[in-house]
Amino acid sequence: MKRSIGVEERLPLLKTIPLSFQHLFAMVGATILVPIITGMSPSIALFCSGVGTLLYIICTKAKLPAYIGSSFAFIAPMMVASKNYGAASMLSGIIAAGLVYVIVAIIIKFFGIKWLNKALPPVVVGSIVIVIGLGLAGVAINWAGLNTSYVDASMQHVPRWAWITVSVLTLGIGILGSMYFKGFFGVIPILISMVTGYVAALALGVIPQSAIDAILSAKLFRLPPFLMPEFNLSAMLLMAPVAFVTLAEHIGHVYVTNNVVGRDFTVEPGLHRSILGDGVATIFAGLVGGPPNTTYGENIGVMAITRVYSVWVIGVAGVIAIVLSFIGPVAAIIEHMPLPVMGGVSILLFGIIASSGFRIFVEDKIDFSKKKNLILSSVIIVIGIGGAAVKFKFNGADVEIAGVALATIVGMVLNVILPDVSATEVDEDTEEENIVNQKAKAV
Repeated sequence: MKRSIGVEERLPLLKTIPLSFQHLFAMVGATILVPIITGMSPSIALFCSGVGTLLYIICTKAKLPAYIGSSFAFIAPMMVASKNYGAASMLSGIIAAGLVYVIVAIIIKFFGIKWLNKALPPVVVGSIVIVIGLGLAGVAINWAGLNTSYVDASMQHVPRWAWITVSVLTLGIGILGSMYFKGFFGVIPILISMVTGYVAALALGVIPQSAIDAILSAKLFRLPPFLMPEFNLSAMLLMAPVAFVTLAEHIGHVYVTNNVVGRDFTVEPGLHRSILGDGVATIFAGLVGGPPNTTYGENIGVMAITRVYSVWVIGVAGVIAIVLSFIGPVAAIIEHMPLPVMGGVSILLFGIIASSGFRIFVEDKIDFSKKKNLILSSVIIVIGIGGAAVKFKFNGADVEIAGVALATIVGMVLNVILPDVSATEVDEDTEEENIVNQKAKAV
């Protein structure tokens, strides 16, 4: 069996760089897709991903190997906040989500994690994850050109058949790659599908000449488009609750990393430090104009395949991401990602997000014969997908909580106030117990 490379172990630079690029390739497809979907700059996402990873390494005392990338959980609230309040105001919501991480890290440091498990049981987390995925389904279908009534200004020059051909090809490669690619290629099927779709879009004339000219004329060095946040309470209340969903995901990633590496990272450096690192990375992203960050399961997969757990390899990957964010042609290629390419890959990715919620139900053996579980899941999913919103006044300003945020809050409140067993179930249990007792007496 191949020798594993330990967390603190340093490799020669010539060995480190290709291993670091592998981590970069594993996360780059998803990381750049989040800003593309939400209308942000992919280069700023790369920059925040690299800096966020280095901040995470510092917070965890370089004792927990994890790569930080853009979070899919925040896509829907980011789009709503940006549309309703503006991009700068949306950034204050990202900062608020990061602050939730920091506060939870402090609480865990002093009081442990039992309270968080009680507030967010698997039935609540799974239902919210389903909302995140299904809530974006319509967006993916529109981008893929499968909604024939949908028209986008960037695609008016493209025949519908070419639009659909590129999206279906992108989706097909993503599916085939996920199923059949092995080794290194098995880690980056999404990136391969996006590159293939991009090439097909070029061949079929889907990419306009103006975009091609912009790519060819891009300067070699270009600053990422930094943006300062503006305080907006509505955006903060919209996005902050979503942090509890990604917290559950983050904790799951730490436990998986424990199993892969063979260490208990919840003890050293401690779960609170890991959560703190994630929160600091997200706050930094909000301060400079990037998307919220989270730990990446894709990179855990890379470690499991390669048995290279070195935090130095991951740190160099972060540095490479920062360097790439300043290279103009790279940013230009990403920024002109064709709509059908995004649509094809989004059908798969958004579906996978929703399916991850069902996976939580299965793995944690959620019993839907129990009325509490049935009610929690039903209410969360309908409120989250149905477009429910709550508006109120705060210090004279209009505040709105909607979508995933509202579903998360409702789910957590219902979980606390509803009894574990309904009155009907108590009666049924009592009746079964009486029958058993009568049979015992008869014997």
